[in-house]
Formats: sequence, structure tokens, C-alpha cells
Amino acid sequence: MEHWNPPPQDFQTIEPPEGGGAAPAGAGVATVATATSAPIASAGRQDKGATVPTTCGESGPGAVPSETMTPRDRDGEPLALLTVHAHPDDEASKGAATVARYHDEGVRCVLVCCTGGEAGDILNPAVDAPEVRARLSEVRLEELQASVDAIGYDELQMLGYHDSGMPDTDVNARPDNFANAPLDEAVGRLVRIIRAERPQVIVTYADDRQFYPHPDHIRVHEVSLPAFDAAGDPDRYPDSGPAWQPSKMYYTGFSRRRVEALHAAHLARGEESPYGRWFERGLPEHEHHFTTFVEVGPWLARRRAALLAHRTQVDPQGFWMRLPDDVIREVFPWDEFMLARSLVGRPAEGDTEDDLFVGVRASESSEPVDTLPRRS
Repeated sequence: MEHWNPPPQDFQTIEPPEGGGAAPAGAGVATVATATSAPIASAGRQDKGATVPTTCGESGPGAVPSETMTPRDRDGEPLALLTVHAHPDDEASKGAATVARYHDEGVRCVLVCCTGGEAGDILNPAVDAPEVRARLSEVRLEELQASVDAIGYDELQMLGYHDSGMPDTDVNARPDNFANAPLDEAVGRLVRIIRAERPQVIVTYADDRQFYPHPDHIRVHEVSLPAFDAAGDPDRYPDSGPAWQPSKMYYTGFSRRRVEALHAAHLARGEESPYGRWFERGLPEHEHHFTTFVEVGPWLARRRAALLAHRTQVDPQGFWMRLPDDVIREVFPWDEFMLARSLVGRPAEGDTEDDLFVGVRASESSEPVDTLPRRS
């Protein structure tokens, strides 16, 4: 499966927290805009009332939230999360349950999809038909809309580039590919979206040129970092709306411990593990540490629904879908992130976070969270 990717980085493992999570309240409906054509006003923020806990880590399944409000940052701005992904289906396989959780807590969630996924193969035999191949571009976007609705994204923004395909292929030479686009142009498109959406937190990819060097995934990294800084600089891209400086940027990925846990769970059930070949290829060890574990057990069903929405990419009978959510919730019910940039501080040496908005929220507990582990 071309776009179901090995982790963009494998960070050294730590014991995850024993966190909880509020019960999901249902998915939202996203609207679609394109960075190249939509005016800034079309992507504007909207406050919405929601029943939310005061911090991500204070709730548990079925818990009654302590406040009814739109969660806000310390300046009174509504909280917003923006994720940057390369292709349709990446949003479903990387951090989808975390987005579902934040949406249900009242955080505005925006997806930036950089390409249309036109170069992806059809990996589900049940839908591999001439009529599907004839309109694959449209089908991939239809699947993407169904996925973002299942997750609960409030808005879908297309960056407007063609899928770059894999290196040394014909499609990779197209001038309208994301990987071939002028860097300044691509950064400018993302800056326009960031300024319109005003997120405090951005989730993107680490720089992986070893284990899965897909040109579009590399380009996501190359574009996201300069856009983080340029969005807050009024002298950069002055025609792209008022400056807005995000507070934090995270990389999403899979730790080796997570892969090993899921691999072992497949084998324990007598299932072929899709992760076996990752080990055969030499799943890398890195010196970096994951800093943040978001507990997402109650939201795993939304992740599964999003994956299944990508019918051309995900075979419901394939081994990627054979591990039930209750098993995943038992062996590894966390989404993992690495804090890449922060203007509001970082965890103390050895500590971890249970919330992407630590240091940002208007209301935060002053007491340490005892369930969080020390990093090795």
C-alpha cells in the first residue's frame, strides 16, 4: 500500500502514561477549501460551544466534564489544531484518533492535505474496476471527505498539488507535483492557511530519508518548518492575511515499542503481522524520544471508520484491519508525538506530556500529572 506508510521516524521507546479519555460525542462535518483559490475568509475560525474537560489528561471514559465552554488559549483565542498530511488516507493512519478526541472536546480541527493522491494504487480488489480507475482522482477526494467526516475534522484544506509518486517514476517528473513545486510557493500556500485558521498546534512529519523516503512526505517536512516561522512574521507573505504565530509543532509517528506491541498482538491471535516486513527491512533505532502520548482508546472506532472510508486503499479483509480495536486499546491505546518546536516551554528532562496543548490552554492544572512516566 503506497500511502500506508512505515513511521516517518522511529523514536526510542518509553513507558506510556496510564491516561484516560472522555467518551466520544460524534463526528463533525468538514468543509473543503483549496489554498490556491479560496479566499482567506472561507477558512475563517468559528467559535462553537462544546462540553469539554479543562485539560486533555483529566478525563476518563464516561467522565463528566468540569466545564461547558469553548476551550481557549491564554490569550482567550479558541484552541485549534492543524495537521499537515501528504495524501488522502494519511490523515486516517496517523493520529486520527487524537483529532477525533480533540474535536469532541471542542477544539477546532483542520486538515491540510497537500496532494490529491492521484498516484496511489488500488489496493482493495473489491473496488479495482475500470470505472474506478477512470476517475481515481475524484474517487480519492470522495474517500478523503468521508474520512474527515468520520474523524470529525471541522475543515479540509487542499494545498493544491499533484501526487509526486515514487522516485524514478513517470509521474514523479510532472511539474505540478508537490515535490517539484517551488519551495517558497508551497510554504506560502501553507502560511495562508495557518494565518486563516490560527492554530496553536501544528502536527506534521519528521524528516525521513531512510526508512520511507516518499517525496511527498519529505516535502511535507520541508514546507511545514519554514511555514511555522513565516506565519508569525508580518514581513513574510504580506498578502496572505494577518500574521499568526503557532505555539507548538509536533511530528507524528510510530515508536518501535508500539510496532512491537501491535506485531506481537497479531501473532498472538494467529494472524499474519503486517509489521513483520518492517523488522525484516531493519526498523531503525534513533536517539530521539517521543515526548507526548495522547490516550485515544475510546476514539479508535473513529480511526477505523476513517481508514475504511478509503476503499481504494484499505481492504476491509486485509491484515491491516484484522486487529480489533479492543485489542489495540489493551496493548497500545495511545497516539505518539514528538515535540519539534515550542514557544511555550518543553517537558522537563525525562517527563512526557499527555496533551498537545500543554502550555497553551487558558486553564491548566498546576499540579504534576503523576501517571506520566519518566523518559529513559
